Amino acid sequence: MADFPQLLHTVVDTPDVRGLAEFYRQLLGLKYRPGDETRPEGEDDADWLVLTDENGRRVLAFQHVEVLEQTTWPASDVPMQMHLDFTVPDRASLEKQHRRALALGAKLLFDRTADLDEPLYVYADPAGHPFCIFVG
Repeated sequence: MADFPQLLHTVVDTPDVRGLAEFYRQLLGLKYRPGDETRPEGEDDADWLVLTDENGRRVLAFQHVEVLEQTTWPASDVPMQMHLDFTVPDRASLEKQHRRALALGAKLLFDRTADLDEPLYVYADPAGHPFCIFVG
């Protein structure tokens, strides 16, 4: 028996389960858990999907909610509550992933790339959840 609980995956609420899962699948190069793969157009009513890494380890899950109030960060009216951090090895990779994130539908919330110690971008994913990509 383990001494501590183990993290299985992080679950993200969204009104569009497949759309947000697909955003992160493409952004992070993940795979659908067997059985969660894309269904034919008009037949996809998924309310829970899981993405895994190349070894089948669960990384992110997505669950359906009817309404999701988007954060107003950096204003504090509706706080972030939680966000995801992703790292890249260097500035060239940061700029490449910045372009990819925007092309996939992310919205830029904050540009801190002038910071020499820790350049980063903060985005909102298509459902409005904040996430960061930084050199680390």
